[in-house]
Amino acid sequence: MADPLDEIADAVPALRRYARALTHDRSQADDLVQDCLERAVRKIDLWKPGGSIRAWLFRILLNIFRNDLRGRRRRPATVSFDALTQELSTPETQFGRLALAELARAIEALPADQREALLLVTVEGFPYAEAAAILDIPIGTLMSRLGRARAAIRQATQEDGPKLRAVK
Repeated sequence: MADPLDEIADAVPALRRYARALTHDRSQADDLVQDCLERAVRKIDLWKPGGSIRAWLFRILLNIFRNDLRGRRRRPATVSFDALTQELSTPETQFGRLALAELARAIEALPADQREALLLVTVEGFPYAEAAAILDIPIGTLMSRLGRARAAIRQATQEDGPKLRAVK
């Protein structure tokens, strides 16, 4: 049986990736992961051996994120320095970067419940049952959220500009 602390250390890159996708801010993501790891190590006695420690960590991270989100809604809005510098930089002209940026905006525009489900399944690769357990929802609800998220992204990323036709 592997040491739980080693398994926690192995999960850090995935936790950082998920936190970054949730927060869209590197420093907030780092703080979120740090809080998650601190809480996990402090409460390691609550983890049940035999269960997935990775899923347990993602659940802790998601709970901290949701609690912080509720707290931020009560406080006035702040703008990060990174967001300001990104707005001042020149936009990328390459098609691939534009497509990725469009996809990121579409994911960011999703409701939080759909975005959380989509990121767990598509980015982190959790099986549906495990992702449903992390989110504390039935698997049917997870499937529904994934379907709505995918449909919303498909609709948001479709080109709806004028169609060009050849004129003879």
